[in-house]
This record gives sequence, structure tokens and C-alpha cells, in this order.
Amino acid sequence: MKIVIQRVSRASVTIEGKVKSSIQNGYLILLGIGEDDTEDDIQWLVKKVVGLRVFDDENGVMNLSIQDVGGDIIVVSQFTLMASYKKGNRPSWIKAAPHHISIPLYERFCEALSKEMGKPVGTGEFGADMKVDLLNDGPVTICMDTKNKE
Repeated sequence: MKIVIQRVSRASVTIEGKVKSSIQNGYLILLGIGEDDTEDDIQWLVKKVVGLRVFDDENGVMNLSIQDVGGDIIVVSQFTLMASYKKGNRPSWIKAAPHHISIPLYERFCEALSKEMGKPVGTGEFGADMKVDLLNDGPVTICMDTKNKE
């Protein structure tokens, strides 16, 4: 699994002109799922996301977690994170998991993150044409890949 975490002042996901999810202070997370990803990848990522200390403390130092600041999260499925671009100029998504694997893992990631946060997590809609709007705060953007845990 690959994720891109963006610390945001606000973010929203709109589908067919209707806002599906919106938050103020927190994270917009783009989630890419590979064909060999498992529940172990979900658990590792959830712990990392919730424990990540990238919010400013009283001294202006990034030392607080999303839970420390009472932030919210939106998770958007993003198969293009799995792009292979080594050959030619047109990306291949052969490493992205097929729907029968990726949809349950996406839903499970959102459920696990919501449980760990103790509150609902906003979502997009798997496979939909989504318009994602955000104001990146910092900017702070962090990429994580469960294949590079060390």
C-alpha cells in the first residue's frame, strides 16, 4: 500500500456536483492498493498515520499527532499511486490491485482508521470521478509505502 498524507486546513471531495466529505483541520490521505497488499499493511499504516507527529505544538515545532489536535481525516482511493513509469511515457497500473481486492481493503483501511481515531473518517467513492479540493497546510506532504517499512 502507498499513501500520500497531506496536512490540510480544509479538504473536500465532490462527486457529480455534491460534496461527499469535507473537513477542516486534519489529513487528506490518498490511498493506493497493490495486488499483494494485506491486512498487515492496513494495520501498519493506521498506526503510522495516527501516531505521525506533524502538527505544531505551542513552540511551533511539529510535535503533535492528529489526535492531539482533534483533527479529521478524508481517505480517497487513488490507484494511480501504483503507477509503473519505467518503460515509456504512458504509465501502467499493472501493480494496482483489481477491484475485488482493492475495494474491501480500501473499506477496511477506512474502518480501521476510524476505529483508531475514535470517530468517523470521511471518504470518497471508489472508482468515481472525484473532485478533490484542499488547502495544504505548511505545506506538509508525506508519502508512505508498506514495502519500505524500514
